[in-house]
Amino acid sequence: MSHCSTATPQDNNVNDTEEPLKKRIKIDHNGDEKKMSSSAMEVTATAEVDEKLYSRQLYVMGHEAQRRMMASHALLIGASGLGAEVAKNCILAGISSITLCDPNPANSFDLGGNFYLKEADVGSSSSRAELCKGKLAELNKYVSVKVADMPSLEKEAILNLVDGMSVVVITIPLPTDILHAINEKCREVNASFIYTLSTGLFGKVFCDFGKDFVVSDKDGENPASSQVENIIASNPAVVKVLEDQGRHGLETGDFVTFSRVKGLDGLIDEKSRQYEVKVTGPYTFELVGCDFSAASSPATQGYITQVKKPVSMSFKTYADALEDPGELMMSDFAKSDRPPILHLAYKALALYSEKNALQYPQPGDDNAAQQVLDLAKSIDSDNILDGNAAAERIILHLASGSRSILSPMCAALGGIVGQELLKACSGKFTPINGFLYFDADECLPEKLLPQTEVSPTGSRYDSQIAVFGKTAQQKLLDLNYFLVGAGAIGCEMLKNWALMGVGCGEKGHIHITDMDRIEKSNLSRQFLFRDDDISEFKSSTAARAAKVMNTDMNISDYVEKVGSDTEHLFGDDFYDKLDGVCTALDNVEARLYVDQRCLFYRLPMLESGTLGTKGNTQVVVPHLTENYGATRDPPEKSIPVCTLKNFPNQIQHTLQWARDYFEGEFKQSAEDVNSYLASPNFAETLAKEQNTKLDTVKSIRRTLVAERPTRFEDCVVWARLKFEELFKNQISQLLHNFPEDQVTSTGTKFWSGSKRCPKPLAFDLYSKCEDAGMRNHFDFIVAAANLRASMFGIKGRNDEEYFSDVLNNVIVPDFVPKAGVKIASNESEAKEEAEVTNRGGEMDVDTECEEILNELPKQSELAGFQLTPVDFDKDIDEHMLFVTACSNLRALNYSIPTEDTHRSRAIAGRIIPAIATTTALVTGLICLELYKITGTSQKELQLDALKNGFVNLAIPFMTLSEPTAPAKTKAILEGKEWNWTAWDSLDFNMGDITLQEFLDIFEQKYRLDVSMLSYNVSILFSFFANRKKVEERKKMKMSEVVTSVSKKQLPPNQLFIILEVIANDLDTDEEVELPYVKFRFR
Repeated sequence: MSHCSTATPQDNNVNDTEEPLKKRIKIDHNGDEKKMSSSAMEVTATAEVDEKLYSRQLYVMGHEAQRRMMASHALLIGASGLGAEVAKNCILAGISSITLCDPNPANSFDLGGNFYLKEADVGSSSSRAELCKGKLAELNKYVSVKVADMPSLEKEAILNLVDGMSVVVITIPLPTDILHAINEKCREVNASFIYTLSTGLFGKVFCDFGKDFVVSDKDGENPASSQVENIIASNPAVVKVLEDQGRHGLETGDFVTFSRVKGLDGLIDEKSRQYEVKVTGPYTFELVGCDFSAASSPATQGYITQVKKPVSMSFKTYADALEDPGELMMSDFAKSDRPPILHLAYKALALYSEKNALQYPQPGDDNAAQQVLDLAKSIDSDNILDGNAAAERIILHLASGSRSILSPMCAALGGIVGQELLKACSGKFTPINGFLYFDADECLPEKLLPQTEVSPTGSRYDSQIAVFGKTAQQKLLDLNYFLVGAGAIGCEMLKNWALMGVGCGEKGHIHITDMDRIEKSNLSRQFLFRDDDISEFKSSTAARAAKVMNTDMNISDYVEKVGSDTEHLFGDDFYDKLDGVCTALDNVEARLYVDQRCLFYRLPMLESGTLGTKGNTQVVVPHLTENYGATRDPPEKSIPVCTLKNFPNQIQHTLQWARDYFEGEFKQSAEDVNSYLASPNFAETLAKEQNTKLDTVKSIRRTLVAERPTRFEDCVVWARLKFEELFKNQISQLLHNFPEDQVTSTGTKFWSGSKRCPKPLAFDLYSKCEDAGMRNHFDFIVAAANLRASMFGIKGRNDEEYFSDVLNNVIVPDFVPKAGVKIASNESEAKEEAEVTNRGGEMDVDTECEEILNELPKQSELAGFQLTPVDFDKDIDEHMLFVTACSNLRALNYSIPTEDTHRSRAIAGRIIPAIATTTALVTGLICLELYKITGTSQKELQLDALKNGFVNLAIPFMTLSEPTAPAKTKAILEGKEWNWTAWDSLDFNMGDITLQEFLDIFEQKYRLDVSMLSYNVSILFSFFANRKKVEERKKMKMSEVVTSVSKKQLPPNQLFIILEVIANDLDTDEEVELPYVKFRFR
């Protein structure tokens, strides 16, 4: 008998947090201060989620958190730039309703951050809230957008609005007493309180989610999982996990569950127990209080899954936190002293505004800025400002630019605050506890600019002029930038640039390219797109939307991939006119290509990416920073072939196998048939593919002759026989070769460790798997039959009664094991088997191929006939139904936990989880770097002013750090030491000179003797070449030498020739390591 201290689901199940969390959600619209009724809780728990729309977001938030958000209501006070960003992000996320409260009219400063306000709206009789409502409502049809009807922001009127709300967010300055009153009212009605401000290049966020806020998932990470190598029958029981699957990732005090455990006399309770863990090593842990010493044998296999526990958090009120803020969240560890300074500065700014009718200082008003500083000194009880000139500078800059609403700051803060709002609504992820202060003072000049530079002009750029001055604004207008990608990051970037004025001057221009079309799943985060835009190109749609935001934007859109095959379009003449490149890409390969282009043309590159709540930014500046490709992550490990074919042990293995089978059965087989039908000389084409041609012709014979359907019933029969072949016969053959009790030459069990002994499946139309709750047998038949039918142009169907009738009449042959079948038991055997196959039997293969080709119908007999290959698309439900069912059936063969279609889609489709909040934050951070690169008046750009960023909104965590300088290579050139980097080259800009003139320059100017000169793979000059040819080439122009040797003409838009040089120092005769030569011949 075992004795074990465990937690039952009734005691510690993660779902225990559902009820208190749901009670926080207010669904009553009549102002009653009451918690959610039980019937409403049921509605919340069963509300239908639009998985097509929220697809990528669901992989971040999960269905339950999404449902909670869909039952939540937000009150947003303030609809300037920051308010618009917060509203956009939470509407895209899909909360139930948002009420906009802002009776103030629009002013020119608002145009710097509110993307839905136009210049014509300044001076309008409509409020900012009314002006934004329509456009915000278009973002998501499931979200109700309302405007509070009130002439002014009176305390009692605002307090009445708080009733029935889940969260209140304030984004504009209000009197301190009103803020305290709203905060207290929020506590009374169990609503969360968020106060945030964006003032120039400075911002603050404050959160109070109450005395006892329950967080269901503190970090959003997938529960740690591992596989059992053994569980020792001891007291306490000791678990060792398979080392080749990685560390267990657990901490002492965690709880885990087990499934599919073999052995230990069944003492592990897989149904209702959660076991507490004491970690003893990276691959071992004890089960606290569990005595399994009476078991007759240890456990040898099984799956372990961490149980994530809810945590409770307590917050201070705004009033208490103002006086005693406690530990302030850091955003930049190089500015560890900054948060207390900004806490003091914002308190002083609030005092100033309340003495001046809630107005902040005018830009360039040195006297007003000094008043704010004096107020800060008067309340500086901690003596932060004593002898601290740097801190005084910060407060003066904050005060001077406090009226400015800058798009990048609104985007960054809007992403942070938007996520805090979603945390309040969903209970998922850890909220900011108290204050977060954020600034980008590196963008600022050292001293305040004169009033003539920063005074308002009444233009849409008044906010930026107030901070950076008119000269810097003109630089932004004249920028020429290339935006590669028009997805989530691309949309946010274009919005920011429209408000900043990038490319909006007479000399400025933006180029944007993206070859993808808009899909429904894009709409929850790519906010420039609407339902009507589905199937349109992203780049052209985004360009039109940005042009609406700022009609002065000069923008050209393309639908081409950026790569070596489009250099005729994006070539030397294109990059030569650019000031920089911004990437909004979703793959490393494309980023590396763009990185090489930026290196060559010496252009800044703004790089960012997101993964759920995580985001990163990298600023690349010629000669100052290393390039993007200077450091790379290691490549992902591939799954061994023998694991995929015969020994899977994870759902990732079965999903990859199912994907591969889909490609072969529904795409490759059809393409092979079409190639045969379209090629009169198919046998000659096949001869070039000696290793695969036999498989190819066999596939063609099966598809075109042996298994060719003429009606849908044939497709159903085919699917049923495929089920038998894949999930019963192949497994039976494997067990025939390797019986369950087989032992290896060392005496260990063959089926042990990561090798899971499979079992054949008996077809059952009504079978449902335990883990995913799916009818995999039925789903496989339906999906496979319909995919097969679509290949042959046969109309499909889905009604179960029809399938049941057909399947009852299918005659399935009995399995007979085959003798002499070889199955590789490990990767080395698989490689050896492949080598033997490739080496031997070529005559037999040729003969068999010829025989099969002779059996096939002649192309002339099938004139006009063609199959339709099926390209796998993770967003097509029929495709995913097949892959999921196929994967799950194989998982059932090997006793691997199954997955539903939603989770399978993420793994098989390699979906990157995404949410609008993270996207907004990273684009905001990147645009702050663009300010620095463009140039601020009175300040030279230095490396320590630039910031790379990493954020995780779930924890929450943000760190900004100085980029790495480029690595240097030492060389002696012209008698001097030259430390060159990847940004450097030897530049020749003297026209298309001759090869002799080129060599003379090296000898006379650089004191170098060139021994070899090459272009790509062509050697243009070398000391060992034929002397006669060398002399001929020396008289030719460089471009002529290149075309003559390479036998290729140079494209008309190519301006440069890239040459590699090997040369020795004339004085020392030592080889000098040199960068490439960048030779401009046009």
